[in-house]
Amino acid sequence: MNYIIRAIIPIIIVSIVTYGILKGVKVYECFVEGAKDGLSICLRIFPYLLAMMIAVSVFRESGALDSFIYLVKPIVKFIGLPPEVVPLVLIKPLSGTGALGIFAETLNSYGADSYIGRVSSIIMGSTETIFYTLTVYFGAVGVRKIRHTLWVAIFGDLVCMIMAVTLARFMF
Repeated sequence: MNYIIRAIIPIIIVSIVTYGILKGVKVYECFVEGAKDGLSICLRIFPYLLAMMIAVSVFRESGALDSFIYLVKPIVKFIGLPPEVVPLVLIKPLSGTGALGIFAETLNSYGADSYIGRVSSIIMGSTETIFYTLTVYFGAVGVRKIRHTLWVAIFGDLVCMIMAVTLARFMF
């Protein structure tokens, strides 16, 4: 079984190349052209990515995050969300890397099998980096009016957090 798992990626690559050759596609030329496009996209995305990472770092290091957690602690306790998970809930929509760091700290402090660890794990697996996605991808293609995207994404994240609390409470 382990051999099959290790062979999946090479099998997929060989399958794609073989399919392209059978269809008469110049596979290598297409690959090089795609790599060039990918590089130009990386260069266009980089300023947005850098700005988002700096903003998250400033928010966290300034102490604003700790102040906000203190203010919302009674509300999150009321809905059943552990206050220790609030930093993850706040950072996850902004930065996946920042959320991963907070998630790792949470698991180290409370353990993966604790209620806090389980809620954190469900949140990490079911929510999205909303502002990162909007900033980077919409900015890269020049979308200026996001219309309802932000509010729908925030609503989706709220539903995921409520379900994380519910699942962790009833399933484990």
